Amino acid sequence: MSDKKKTAGSKEESVNFEAAMAELEQLVKQMENGDLSLDESLKAFERGVLLTRQCQKSLAEAELKVKMLSAEGAVEELDISDLDA
Repeated sequence: MSDKKKTAGSKEESVNFEAAMAELEQLVKQMENGDLSLDESLKAFERGVLLTRQCQKSLAEAELKVKMLSAEGAVEELDISDLDA
């Protein structure tokens, strides 16, 4: 049983942010339609929770990276005319 958890965790790690959001949208649509059985709804909900956590983690990592790259959180404005040179 722990092998299934490891496999599921590995699968989630390989899903990028955009794919996770798309899957979440699909799960929400399925659940809103009401065509799922109780068991299917619970599985969809569980998957949704895992995807949401993954998306939150990705967003937090991206925010941290932006803060690190923008020197103490101060974002400098880009002058487009500098790109033409």
